[in-house]
Amino acid sequence: MFSKDEAAQLRKEFWTRFGKSFPRKWILYNTKIKGFAFKFVADRKQAMVCLDLEHPEEIANALLFDQMLSLKTLLTSELPEIIFDASYVLENGKQIHRIYIPFDKKFSIYNKNTWRDCYEFFVDQMDKLELFFNEYEAFIKQAI
Repeated sequence: MFSKDEAAQLRKEFWTRFGKSFPRKWILYNTKIKGFAFKFVADRKQAMVCLDLEHPEEIANALLFDQMLSLKTLLTSELPEIIFDASYVLENGKQIHRIYIPFDKKFSIYNKNTWRDCYEFFVDQMDKLELFFNEYEAFIKQAI
């Protein structure tokens, strides 16, 4: 296995290579909706493209998730493998609403042989998710 420093260096290299290989300005946290953020996730066992709903006000968070659920049919027609999870538990134990697309191939951030496929997955899926958001942004904002 890797030492803590080696593992940290590999994670840093993974994200640096991704940024250099696919230079692009992603929306990510810049949605202009509080607690509504797109994320790339990669760890030792999995990778995914996510939309995390973490509004500090529970009611606003629930309204945002309900608004996204109302778009579920449209979103699944674009991204059939997308998963809506009303109670996703993060590593730190925090429970959030997460809408995500899992990378369906074998992946580990510590295995450089899996990186290229993951990068291509990230670009393809996040691009689709962002296009969907751009099209329905005004409707989503109506929730709060």
